[in-house]
Amino acid sequence: MASTLKLSQLPVGARATIREFPGHGPAFLRLREMGVLPGTAITLMRTAPLGDPLEVRVRGYNLTLRKSEAEHVVVELAGGQ
Repeated sequence: MASTLKLSQLPVGARATIREFPGHGPAFLRLREMGVLPGTAITLMRTAPLGDPLEVRVRGYNLTLRKSEAEHVVVELAGGQ
């Protein structure tokens, strides 16, 4: 079984699949509208020098997320990583 971790813990350059994200709260609607949904492939492109925010590639575009938002997104590492 592939390992799961929080999006905020994903190493730079790693690819993963979104498994869970918050079902309520202020981040829920924002993430859903931007295509961050369970089953979607995501790649952590880079982090800011102090670790916040994070830049991810999802559905063909780059998206910047606060680390506090990424803490609530559970991902499963893609095979071979």
